[in-house]
Amino acid sequence: MVKYENKTALITGASSGIGEVFAYELAKRRCNLVLVARSKDKLDRLSSKLESDYRIKVISLPMDLTNRHAPKLIWDALKERGIRIDILVNNAGAGTLERFHQINEERINNEIQLNITSLTELTRRFLEPMIKRNNGIIINVASMTAFQPAPYMAVYGATKSYVLSFTQALWAENRENGIKILALCPGETRSSFHTSSGSDHLKGNRMEPIEVVKTAFKGIEKGNSYQIAGRTNYIFSLFSRLLPRKTVLNIAANMFKK
Repeated sequence: MVKYENKTALITGASSGIGEVFAYELAKRRCNLVLVARSKDKLDRLSSKLESDYRIKVISLPMDLTNRHAPKLIWDALKERGIRIDILVNNAGAGTLERFHQINEERINNEIQLNITSLTELTRRFLEPMIKRNNGIIINVASMTAFQPAPYMAVYGATKSYVLSFTQALWAENRENGIKILALCPGETRSSFHTSSGSDHLKGNRMEPIEVVKTAFKGIEKGNSYQIAGRTNYIFSLFSRLLPRKTVLNIAANMFKK
């Protein structure tokens, strides 16, 4: 059994959705927390509630991870406070449902910075100390779009394919070091993502964030390199491997097209 008590977890995108549920579930396991998101008010309220309800230590770090300096600022802030991170949950992410040529260039760059660059740098910074201790957990939140191209969400899908590939490679590099590394692949999940990405019209069977988070814990316990949330999503991932690529692309295009 993986032990979480008296350890410290850093969670990005912690103010709502999957990130917020990760915070609650780790708090229930007596894990101290460092919460990162853009909204200071939401983080402060969540931190106060978790500290009060579970008698743990919670630090909120309001930070915009589309800022290329944010990972270093987080690292420096924790180093200054003498806080060691045992568990890293790279959950923050963003997407846009639109034809690629119609998306604002700044938004595209922010998506890549958030979904890939900041995730990679945070992983790099916190993985090395874990290796020295021969202990640690890293959960990188990918997506079902990681398994095939995503027309009309081209950048988002490509960034999540990166997250899946990157995370599985690190799992293979570090599986003998006592470090558990997992790519979590949820499908549609109830969160603010659909509103912010313009995909609210997609009315699939959305999972609850708690289902996704519980799946992540199961994947960590099993020592998996990746974990798909939901049996239906798992079956769907098999189609992308078995069907002709053109067929997969046509299905995906029809699914995401407005």
